[in-house]
Parts: sequence; structure tokens; C-alpha cells
Amino acid sequence: MREFAVPPVVTVPDEDNTLSALWDAAENHPASILFMRTFDDGATWQDVTSVEFREQVVAAAKGLAAAGIQPGDRVALMSATRYEWTLLDYAIWAAGAVTVTIYETSSADQAKFILEDSGAVAVIVEDAEMTAMVEGLGTQVKHVWTIDGGALDALGALGADAGIDIEERRTSRKADDLCTIVYTSGTTGRPKGCMLTHRNLLADIRNVIPEVPGVLYDGARMLLFLSLAHVLARILQLAGMESRTTIAHADRTKLTAVMPVVKPTTLLAIPRVFEKVYAGAYQKAVDGGKGHLFEKATACAKEYSRALDKPGGPGLGLKLRHKLWDVLVYTKIRAAIGGECRTAVSGGAALGPELGHFFRGVGVTIYEGYGLTETSPVLSLNLETAIKVGSIGRPTPGTALRVADDGELQAKGPQVFPGYWNNDAATAEVLDADGWFSTGDIAEIDDDGYVTITGRKKDIIVTAGGKNVAPGPLEKILDAHPLIAYAMVVGEGRPYIGCLISLDGEMVRDWLSRHDKDPQTPISDLTDDPELRAELQAKVDEANLTVSRAEQIKQFRVMPVELTEDAGEITPSVKVKRHVVMEKYSSEINALYDTAKAQRNE
Repeated sequence: MREFAVPPVVTVPDEDNTLSALWDAAENHPASILFMRTFDDGATWQDVTSVEFREQVVAAAKGLAAAGIQPGDRVALMSATRYEWTLLDYAIWAAGAVTVTIYETSSADQAKFILEDSGAVAVIVEDAEMTAMVEGLGTQVKHVWTIDGGALDALGALGADAGIDIEERRTSRKADDLCTIVYTSGTTGRPKGCMLTHRNLLADIRNVIPEVPGVLYDGARMLLFLSLAHVLARILQLAGMESRTTIAHADRTKLTAVMPVVKPTTLLAIPRVFEKVYAGAYQKAVDGGKGHLFEKATACAKEYSRALDKPGGPGLGLKLRHKLWDVLVYTKIRAAIGGECRTAVSGGAALGPELGHFFRGVGVTIYEGYGLTETSPVLSLNLETAIKVGSIGRPTPGTALRVADDGELQAKGPQVFPGYWNNDAATAEVLDADGWFSTGDIAEIDDDGYVTITGRKKDIIVTAGGKNVAPGPLEKILDAHPLIAYAMVVGEGRPYIGCLISLDGEMVRDWLSRHDKDPQTPISDLTDDPELRAELQAKVDEANLTVSRAEQIKQFRVMPVELTEDAGEITPSVKVKRHVVMEKYSSEINALYDTAKAQRNE
């Protein structure tokens, strides 16, 4: 059993909570700009100082308290990522209550389960449509406030003359009190409510901030567009407050318009976003007849990045080539994300090393990290002074990681949750008496403490020949192709490994145009297109070079539809629900093997 531990650099005082940094900023740094707030659908932006934000938080918190919300009550928050989400999250805490997050894309059934399971007494939703849905669920919720329906004004008016002592409320919450319940995205069934304390969240982020001084600092600007119902975006929200980094919220469908205005110095994103940025830049180059030049620039960026990890760094010749491509290509890529972004944080899924080297070579270093909802979430991170592209970094300060005899990664630290809400049996399955949490991921830890995830324990495929295959590494390589939205490797109990490929509709339309085909051709008509299959086969061949023959993909099928969240096939955190896809598209999986059987019988 290999173990690697890093001592903490910060210990959270028992009396602290997630509001402490805001009150400190308002008292000692009143002019610090904590947020850039947008009005008029992005047409107008306004700075919000620490004092102004605290005043707004207190006003909303008084309204919640006046409505009868008691310390320890659960209040649900269901909205897209926006300034009001963060404001209301802090207001719920200031009222002494516990925030329960619900994805804005959740179905009525999912929302009802979370509201009932958590025992939420109130819910704040974004718009009239969500209001109607929640009011029709027949739950125990006593209050429903609508952000677009004037929730902040209503709460402000309700608490204005109520005589509520918010200072008493907010200081009553201590480090070990429950702060939030975040429900897992449910890739393997019903979501479970992860209880996170104020200490969990504070210990996690306070031990990271000193290690990334060039990412999180007073005056830095961070663009937040991932769902705040996800703990990854939530911890970055808290990181902004703790470091006084300015946060701007954005709809991810409008990033192209927002980035030149906000000019972020850092981004938080999932790998799919970085894949899209790369694919878009490549496509633009191809459309301009400069695809071959972009490929050369890409190769130089990766070579330069790899050279940074070697003694002596890049040689003079490589530096000169890199400088040339920087003028011709890299500056344009950086301009597409605002022009001032030099760092980014990737989480939620594995980022391929090729993509990581490309962006670092372009001038945007992506710090890939790892964690789970149950761990607040950060367990490991590549740091400015300790980075190994392709790994998920070393354990963060205060964290111990070990690999069990069966290869499963286990974690221990102050950010590890106390358990699942109303589910002691599930808690006992993952958390032992000594506080070690079993992540469910298969991993390796090298001599320097860098961790590499090689697969998901429950996803390990055992073929008919008895070969154990981790689908993750193959899928990661395939997902990097611009045309591929999701690749799902299969083969449990089968004679060989196969793969289902779900195409990216937007990129497919571009591909069709470049190949003189009707861009409106439905994906269902492209599953057997020879040119498309040839391009995908080249990527499959590339992935196969990284594994043994027994692990190689022998057959693949292009799925006739895109996998979507609306269809229940993708989680809100953009992960494939493998069990759903395998059941729903069992005929596609069977065809992977029926085709091969037919070919042998010809």
C-alpha cells in the first residue's frame, strides 16, 4: 500500500465559518471588488465591493429569518449560475441555515426527491417555470421565492423592520456545523446528499490558496460559468471570497461575448470546455486554409511544454520557433479567452496530457486537480511550483492519499465529509472508522507523490477472456477529437473491447460543410459515412497505440443520436451515465459484436 501525505499550512479555527472572510473583507478591505455583476443580459457591468455585498447579504438574510427560517433549517437553491445565486447562498448561511443545491436542469422528479430527502422548508428558484414546477410537487416546502420575480426585493422588504440580529445568527454557526448538502449527480442511481461542514470547505480552500499565489489573489479576475450546484464551482466561489479575487458570473453559452469584457486572469472549467476551445481554434484555421500551420503550431506548443519539465528547459531553437508561433497563432487563442488569462483550473473529469501540454505551450497553464463531492472537493492539485502534466498533482496540504491493495484510491483530511444525509448505510460503505474515504477510483502514486487516475473501480471491464480493462484512458484520448462529444468503451463479458461514439452536433455541421455535404444532414444518416468513419478510425488507432492488444478497441459504432442531459444520459456535471446508456442502447452494443460475427461468417 503506497501512501503520500502533505502537512497542512492552515488550520481552521473552531469559531470560523464560511462567512468569516466576507466580514473580514468588509471591515478591513472595504474597497475590494469582490464581484463584477451584469445587468441587461450582459450589456451593463457593475463592480460590487465587499461592503456592498455584505449589505446585500444581510438584507436578504434578515428576510429569510423574518419568514421563519431557523438556524439549521435547510433552504434549497435552484438556479443557473448568476450573481444572485452566490448572494443568496451567503444569505442562507448568514441566517444560520443550510444551503441545499439543486441543478437548474433537474427534472421535477429529481427536484422532489432532493426537497423531500433534505427536508427543505423553503426553496429559491430562478424563474416562473421553476416556480410552477416546484409548487406542483406537493412537498413540505413552506416558501418559494423566485429570483426573476423579485425575490431579493421581497426578502429585503420582509426583513427591513423585523428586528432580526443577523450578527448573532451568523456567529452561531461554528466550523463543525453543517454548511451545505450537495447531492451527487447520480451516475449510478439515486443521488446521495453529501453533508459538508464549514470546516470541510474552509480547510479545503485555505490550504490551496497559499500554494497558487499566481492564480488566486486580490485583483485577479475569475470567470465562473459552471453550475454552482456542483461543488467544484462552489469551492471556487469560496476561493474568490477568501482571496478577494473578483468573480464574474456568466452563462456558458455566452462566453464568447463575456470574456473580452471580463478579461479573466483565470478560468475554472471541465475538460470539455478546453476541448471546445481547441477544436474551435483548429476549425477556424482549417476554414481559413491554414489547418496545416495550426497543426505545426500545436506540435511546437506541446514540444515546448514538455521541454519545460526537462533539465535546462527549451533550447534556443525551440524558443525561437515558439516565439514565432506565439505571434502567429498563440496570441489569437489567448485573445479568444479575454487576452489576460494565463492560468486555468480543470476538474470534474480527467484532462488528457496532450491537451494540457497544448495549453501550457500556448501560454495558459491548466492546473489539473482531483476530488469528489464527498471531499469538498479538492484532494490533489498541480501547483505552480509542482506540476506534472497528465497527473492530477500531489495531495493538497493537510491531505493524505493512499492506494489500497486492490488499487483503489483512499483519502483522509479535514475536507472529507462526515457522511451522507439520512443514509448511514451508504456512509459506512465509503468511510471507515479511521476517517479514510474510499473514492471508487483506481490510481497510482509515483515516488514524488504525483497521482494518476487510471480508471473507475465500478467501470472496470472484464472481457470474456478475463482481461481487466479500464475504459477511462481510452475514452480520454477519443474525447479529445473535435467530432466526438462522448466515447463510451464497452466489453463486459464480451470477446473484445468495443466503443460507442456520440458525435458533437455543432462540430459535425462544420465537418459536413468542409466536406461539401449538406450541413443539415442528421447524425442518424452519418453512422456509416465512409469519410467520417475513416477520420474516427484514425483516432481509435491512436488510442489503441497506448494499450495492449487485449485492451484495444476492435469495433466502434457511431450512435444515431447525441447523448444529452435532457434525455437522462448525461449528468449535470457532464459525465456519461454508463448504466443508463448501456441499458438504453443495448442494441447498439450488441451490434458491435453481431457485426464482427457476421463478418467472420461471410
